[in-house]
Amino acid sequence: MLAEPWSRAFKGRWIEHTIESQALAGNPLGDPASRPLWVYLPPGYEESAHRRFPAIYVLQGLMGQVDMWWNRSAFRPTVPELVDALFGPDGDHGPDGDHGPDGDHGQGSPPPALVVLVDAWTSIGGSQFLNSPATGRYLDYLCEEIVGYVDARYRTVPEPGSRGVSGKSSGGYGAMVVPMLRPDVFGGLASHAGDAGFEWCYLGDLAVAARSLRDDYGGSFERFWSDFRSRPAMRRASDAALVNAYCMAACYSPETDGKVTLPFDPLTGRLDEEVWARWLSWDPLRMAGSHVEALRSMRAVWIDAGRSDQYFLDLGAQAFSAELFKLGVEHHFELFDGTHSAIEYRYPLAWSYLASRLQPG
Repeated sequence: MLAEPWSRAFKGRWIEHTIESQALAGNPLGDPASRPLWVYLPPGYEESAHRRFPAIYVLQGLMGQVDMWWNRSAFRPTVPELVDALFGPDGDHGPDGDHGPDGDHGQGSPPPALVVLVDAWTSIGGSQFLNSPATGRYLDYLCEEIVGYVDARYRTVPEPGSRGVSGKSSGGYGAMVVPMLRPDVFGGLASHAGDAGFEWCYLGDLAVAARSLRDDYGGSFERFWSDFRSRPAMRRASDAALVNAYCMAACYSPETDGKVTLPFDPLTGRLDEEVWARWLSWDPLRMAGSHVEALRSMRAVWIDAGRSDQYFLDLGAQAFSAELFKLGVEHHFELFDGTHSAIEYRYPLAWSYLASRLQPG
């Protein structure tokens, strides 16, 4: 789908809401508890007064907030346009108009579904969609509040077998782990280059962060955040690695009092094996074996990644697929030619896959 350099009329309808979250109220970072929430209604929703629809919840990657979905890149459609092109009549479903590799979707649009764009931004970059005493209760916010809010206002099918969750990168991580933790809420998932295989995807950034803390900030993350917030963000080459390291520590190795414990010594860079083990316990590769029944209950599991992913998340995706195969979890796995960047064209393939498998009945 080649995009024109301006917006066009949607075939379906996007509706913006503001949700007042009790789960995020008084969160440790002081981030807003009032969050935007966007819901897409496919064409024909209003006319089908008694029909109920599956819902696909879309999660963003690190440093994402929901308005970013409307950002336009040259020659590429926005994500809301991709949603509308997929579920609109005679929609464009990805490269060559293809629905995906299974060949069971037929031609034309997939079955209609609601699409929900979730905002889980934090002032340290993200939440990994987990409950953490250092960031807030983002798992509860998603599973209890957002899902309940949507079910109460729209004609969804209020059962896990008709709800899917998808995302890329940190959003792909959320798409993998949230259904493992809450199979009572979600019955399908699609992960594009989700964080997995922590040794490969995180240790490189931890080394960059440790070096920058040593050379630029006297071993202090407090000094980094003070500097970072006093100037244009991402101006220094190490900014992204430092944000990533701290954010992940806040999600994977917080203390009960909200203190963020790093998995390395900020002065020497030496890995703290005990804290690192806490991180590894949140790796989807390690989690899968303890959540077998949840994974087997999924109606749809889609895993993909670009085979040249800059963060080696193709290795994580491949290893997660192998683990699912070992556990007897039916799923679709694909490595495609690409990197971690500009892969939004893959999203409609997974949404179509989810929509076809999350139908009522």
